[in-house]
Amino acid sequence: MSVVSSLPFRFEADPRSASPLYVQLAQALATAVRNGQYQPEQALPSERVLCDALNISRVTARKAIDQLVEQGLVVRRRGSGNYITPKLEQPLNRLTSFSEELRQRGFHPSSRWLRRALTAATPDEQLSLGLSGGARLARLERLRLADDVVMAYERSVVPAQVLADPLAVKHSLYEHLEGLGKAPARALQHIRALNADSTLAAHLEVPLGQAVLFITRVGYLDSGVPVELTHSYCRSDYYGFVAEMKRSA
Repeated sequence: MSVVSSLPFRFEADPRSASPLYVQLAQALATAVRNGQYQPEQALPSERVLCDALNISRVTARKAIDQLVEQGLVVRRRGSGNYITPKLEQPLNRLTSFSEELRQRGFHPSSRWLRRALTAATPDEQLSLGLSGGARLARLERLRLADDVVMAYERSVVPAQVLADPLAVKHSLYEHLEGLGKAPARALQHIRALNADSTLAAHLEVPLGQAVLFITRVGYLDSGVPVELTHSYCRSDYYGFVAEMKRSA
């Protein structure tokens, strides 16, 4: 079946394929999303539009969209429709800021600040950053947004001798530190999954108990001195990591 329609992609079902029709349609839609034929936050054609344009059943259209939701490419909004997820895949072999990654992918990054203050370091923070007792930190707490969609909740601390005025950080922490000549040259990250409690679910605008990615990062100067400790809680439906691996000879 070959159908020419007003949709921004061409769907040609293969009757010889072992894959059901809804899987073939889901693959065509996924390819269109990844190729940029649908933009982040753009509404996906409704089941009815897909049925009329492609001469398929409502069940086939619904099951194809279900596949995209399961893959995290589409998010359902009750009473509104299905929308392309502003997915951010961050490579694990490159140290970049959240803002840099978003701009490279055509998103508009922004922050919703929850706290910017100078406070005493906790024992765990002293250990992670190699600080003595009584050390002071610039404490930054915010929501990270891509095109006004909350992607992550983030808490960062930087030694006060590096960042004396946390209110001076307006957008990207790394860009601000770079301006001070104190940007991290390398970082160590630990990533694990956890379930959102009530506070985290409210920050990320997700259901209670939904799985999120919890990332702990310590950034180091070229000299090896730790300069930043960040805890990030990222929406797993919007945020992912990708790594290229090779077998050794």
